Amino acid sequence: MKNSLKIISFLMLIVLAFTSCKSKMISEKNSFSKGADIGWLPQMEATGYKFYDADGSEKDCLQLLKDRGINTIRLRVWVNPNDDKASGHCSPQETVVMAVRAQKMGMRIMIDFHYSDSWADPGKQNKPAAWAKHSFQELLTDVYQHTYDVLQLLKNAGVTPEWVQVGNEIPSGMLWPEGHTDNFNQLAQLLDKGYEATKAIDPKIKVIVHLDEGNKSEKFRWFFDKATENKVKYDVIGLSYYPYWIKTDYQSTILDLENNLKDMASRYNKEVMVVEVGGDFEQVQNTKEMLEATIKAVKSVPDHKGLGVIYWEPQGEKSWSGYQLNAWLSDGKPSPALDAFKN
Repeated sequence: MKNSLKIISFLMLIVLAFTSCKSKMISEKNSFSKGADIGWLPQMEATGYKFYDADGSEKDCLQLLKDRGINTIRLRVWVNPNDDKASGHCSPQETVVMAVRAQKMGMRIMIDFHYSDSWADPGKQNKPAAWAKHSFQELLTDVYQHTYDVLQLLKNAGVTPEWVQVGNEIPSGMLWPEGHTDNFNQLAQLLDKGYEATKAIDPKIKVIVHLDEGNKSEKFRWFFDKATENKVKYDVIGLSYYPYWIKTDYQSTILDLENNLKDMASRYNKEVMVVEVGGDFEQVQNTKEMLEATIKAVKSVPDHKGLGVIYWEPQGEKSWSGYQLNAWLSDGKPSPALDAFKN
């Protein structure tokens, strides 16, 4: 009898341990995303840039980010990029290598499709050279096939991203002129092709549609009202937030961001996420406080619909990148501003 009781007790301990482990995994999957977009990292390493911890010891950049609370890595994908230091790389193959590396460190993965050979943003949405002369019907196929092929490469390597962005900062659309917002019905079809390709790989992947100037409610209402009218399929509304670029201190716009996040979540019944944020690396305390305020704003969205905050290229130190809104020091060490992600 005693032996039977011991066996039962032992089995109960195993069940409890398994349940606890499973609950922890589910909790981590559903936890707040604290992220970094690190598309420049492979180029930085290839050119010999070294990363250091606060004590001066050389360390893997991803480890330094993880030590500061980062749990998500965002990677941009270009179709046929060149090998320029600042405006190249980010090919599908390079993206797979980085995604595998980040996942091995326990990071969650977001893939950001630009549908271009280089930067796509509000000021430019250039078609890839290989698609330049394609008809609209061919562009629909291009978007589906490129999205599917990249995600299949990732899946074959053991990585299924948690989020996929269909287009990068697209307040005026993408793949101009066919996918311009002047042709919103066509833009809707292109976005749907990205959505369909993503869900064909794994229906659990959340699809993001992303606009800039996340503090500007009118811009978001106009775009997503049109998206609703055209029955665009997506799961998450992604926002950029850069007080620096709109030449204001975050304190004068952070409430606008918070109100817009809440409005987007309730108006369209979608989850929301700040997928790009950044502050002046020379203003360490201000940037840290801005990050803390942004995280607080996203967490304040009701019903846990605020998913996370991602810093754009924190490791892109100024002497290498020329980028003012990185979060790294000139001696190769992380800026204390990133400690905002630890809490």
